[in-house]
Amino acid sequence: MPTMPTHRIRRRILAVAAVAGLSIAVPVAPAFAGGHGPTPPPGDAELREYARDTWASMAAMADERTGLVADHIDGALTAPSEYTSPTNIGGYLWSAVVARDLGIIDGKEAFHRLKTTLKTLEKLERHEPSGMFYNWYSPTTGEKLTAWPGSGDVVHPFLSTVDNGWLAAALRVVASADHRLEQRADRLYETMDFGWFHDTAARDGAGLNRGGFWVDQPGDTCTVPGNYGGEGPDVFYTCHWYDTTVSEARIATYLGIANGQIPATAYFATYRTMPEQGCDYAWQEQKPEGVTREYLGVPTYEGTYEYAGMRIVPAWGGSMFEALMPDLFVPEAQWGERSWGVNHPATVEAQKHHGLDEAGYGYWGFSPASNPFGGYREYGVEQLGISSNGYASDEPATDVDAGYEGCREGTNPTPNFGDGVVTPHAAFLALPYDREGVLENLRGIRHDLGAYGPGGFFDAVATGSGTIADRYLSLDQSMIMAAIGNAELGDRLKEYFVDDDFEAAVRPLVEMQEFTARR
Repeated sequence: MPTMPTHRIRRRILAVAAVAGLSIAVPVAPAFAGGHGPTPPPGDAELREYARDTWASMAAMADERTGLVADHIDGALTAPSEYTSPTNIGGYLWSAVVARDLGIIDGKEAFHRLKTTLKTLEKLERHEPSGMFYNWYSPTTGEKLTAWPGSGDVVHPFLSTVDNGWLAAALRVVASADHRLEQRADRLYETMDFGWFHDTAARDGAGLNRGGFWVDQPGDTCTVPGNYGGEGPDVFYTCHWYDTTVSEARIATYLGIANGQIPATAYFATYRTMPEQGCDYAWQEQKPEGVTREYLGVPTYEGTYEYAGMRIVPAWGGSMFEALMPDLFVPEAQWGERSWGVNHPATVEAQKHHGLDEAGYGYWGFSPASNPFGGYREYGVEQLGISSNGYASDEPATDVDAGYEGCREGTNPTPNFGDGVVTPHAAFLALPYDREGVLENLRGIRHDLGAYGPGGFFDAVATGSGTIADRYLSLDQSMIMAAIGNAELGDRLKEYFVDDDFEAAVRPLVEMQEFTARR
């Protein structure tokens, strides 16, 4: 008989233990699931309550027939949206696994929910040559959207690199978390080819991922015709690449490298900051400092920005989820002691400093979320963003401009901030780096600002006026579920996500990287 690969053996042990309700160590975190065994291990009652209420919103957004979760729902949990995305679907899958492992739902319910969603995913229309999913579907019918619900505006079906990355991450989790669904989840995962997004000619041959592609030309939108996958007709790529290091989009790079679909050099091709080359890049937020190092033959400028006495590798906009969402699944800080192990806690400390000291909001945690005054907006700490008009933390948006030494005079170096907007999911992402600080912050958001309802924390709240965005976004709720699951269960999602093949391909790259960040 053929021998099962090591990573499959490890995955099977985890999955069988999860369903049986056993507590084992393979090798870091126990694989325990409530419902078929003993009571889940005791934990933080506060976090467990947050998880139960957050799961209530996820369950309310999930269509019973299709198992697809809506993009968002109102604060009363009565009116889910009429569209969903691969990221939303993936977030629901890993949230169901966390809910099971925390004992919020039993194993039978979790299995039914996961199986229902996988069955629907098998039927969804996809771009067959790449195996990738389109970006918008109806959660009630599973149909690919070509018109926007409500307005009827035309939707040009798009395939997003980062959204497919998060769905693929969830499929890895499901395959490890329940052996009865392993083959089903693996079949879906193994058809997804991230090489379709990867431009091997970019960054002098080191390679970068495009933002995604359309099958048909989307009107007058800027596109680049091509076919990185080599099969089927050409598609129309975005004119931009995901070219910054601190970005949620790095999940797709990790997966593509682990699958052998993207070269390892791509990990070092992205920008830490824009280069320091005279005034050519003086449009960025501040003048960086750093050194150039070479990894796998790729010259890499290890630049950082200064903030509150720290040196930090910035994100594009300065939000928490750009920095920390991939860390929910990949043990970046553990593998990258000289890179993410420094930058992640520094990012958390910087967000705290901005909210509590610099802007004086009294609360912290800034990421894209619902705008309490209507719509959706990116929030962040602008000084932690490469873009000179990056994500502001307040309403109306305050542009912080300290200038660029020798090239551009600052127009607003010491601003007065307005009505600060905090987003609870951003605080949850910081749990591994300041647990007590996170819990204290969340207590204030809940009890002092009143931003809490039947589905847990509302999506955002303005700290000055007390205006609440009283709705729940499935993406943000799923980040909360993942963060609590890891905090309470010993990085359980990382253990589900990482197998031996992934670790062998990715860990050496993360270990060799050395930022010039410091706290």
